[in-house]
Amino acid sequence: MSVPQHLNLVDGEWVDGERRPNTNPARPDEMVSEYAQADPGTVRTAIEAARVAQPGWARQPVAERMGLLDRIGTAILARVEELAVLLAREEGKLLAEARGEVTRAGQTFRYYAHQLLQPAGEVYASTRPDVHAEVRRRPLGVVGVITPWNYPLAIPAWKVAPALAYGNTVVLKPADLVPASAGELARIVVDAGAPSGVFNMVLGEGRVVGEELLTSTAVDGISFTGGTTTGAHVARQCIEHGNKRFQLEMGGKNPLVVLDDADLDVAVACALDGSFFSTGQRCTASSRLIVQAGIHDRFVAALAAATDALRVGDPLDPDSQLGPVASSGQLRQNLDYVRVGVDEGATVVAGGTHRPEDGQFMRPTLLTGARNDMRVAREEIFGPVSCVVRVDDLDEAVDVANDTRYGLSAGIVTTSLRAAERFKRDARAGIVSVNLPTAGTELHLPFGGTGASNHGPREQGGYARDFYTVPVTCYTGW
Repeated sequence: MSVPQHLNLVDGEWVDGERRPNTNPARPDEMVSEYAQADPGTVRTAIEAARVAQPGWARQPVAERMGLLDRIGTAILARVEELAVLLAREEGKLLAEARGEVTRAGQTFRYYAHQLLQPAGEVYASTRPDVHAEVRRRPLGVVGVITPWNYPLAIPAWKVAPALAYGNTVVLKPADLVPASAGELARIVVDAGAPSGVFNMVLGEGRVVGEELLTSTAVDGISFTGGTTTGAHVARQCIEHGNKRFQLEMGGKNPLVVLDDADLDVAVACALDGSFFSTGQRCTASSRLIVQAGIHDRFVAALAAATDALRVGDPLDPDSQLGPVASSGQLRQNLDYVRVGVDEGATVVAGGTHRPEDGQFMRPTLLTGARNDMRVAREEIFGPVSCVVRVDDLDEAVDVANDTRYGLSAGIVTTSLRAAERFKRDARAGIVSVNLPTAGTELHLPFGGTGASNHGPREQGGYARDFYTVPVTCYTGW
């Protein structure tokens, strides 16, 4: 059986390049597809195509842009099962989770189609007589979109959809680890009737393909999701090359606080989901469990038992509850952090093991006896590893939760309305949950954090407009 091929999309044409294999993390010997790497010249051509196409796309009637986005979303939703299987094979996400991601991607395009019917500006009363004052929104221009491997359809969707909706053109650079999912999205966009140059996709390594986007003065903005170190580099390059606008969604070291009055079953369910589901490969994962002393031992015992009971296996197996780690490099990093935690004085009470013959599968790991100054409690691991920090009361819990350079997501499990309101008020995070996992978000609400987790306007919902458009204040004298 022939292996699917995924090429670069430049100005409406499929462009070949040096081929690279794309393999299945659950079965590393199985090739999912081959993809063509873009060279710097191909990226520059894509940027120029987007630059030429942008004015015409921005002038298209709203109904035309709505129609394209709706057709893209509808096509994604018509292929949920097919795309979910591809996503599971390529990234290692459980098939059920993959179905949810594909559905979210399709819904996102349809959501932004309808967002175009919302008011496009504001009218103000002028302080001067016979003057009309208004604010209009113009497209930012050419947007470079750089996306990670952990949500290879959903994250491109929530960046590309609003960019196109508001009249921008796009050059998408997906993560090198997941070219097939992005390649299928590109085919759907083309088949839906996107004009040449409006949407372009370039595949390959960040140091080659991404750098061309960052250093091009023909790119007006960069929307990036990824690690904090890379995000800092993105910001520097954007400032130094054209002072382009940038939007950075980066890491997290998200706390889940469990108070003495918490419902134990709810607390364990929230921690299990937030810490380990999606193999812990979520920027909103609960990687710090901050537990009050009175419930600590019962919570640890129950969570450790639930963690050990999780079934790790092939993502296409309906009995699996966790899939593989997405790459061998990520697996090594996860195991290194477990060793670091033990060396620092923490204790492994669940998981912590990996058999080389199992490939890229790792048992979910729970560490207890952690302190908030340990590396495992301060650095983003991005794997199925979580640590428990014991605290005495709510005040200490809030202080420990906020003692981090990050600030993406935070949660609390409690039956006290007073404690919940205190946490919602004082937790330094962009997303706060009560009696729910820290990882649950919705497409029509803003997504983003504080501190090292975020720089720039929020993503998703109506808030996406703030990045992809430029407000223009207009005064008209009678």
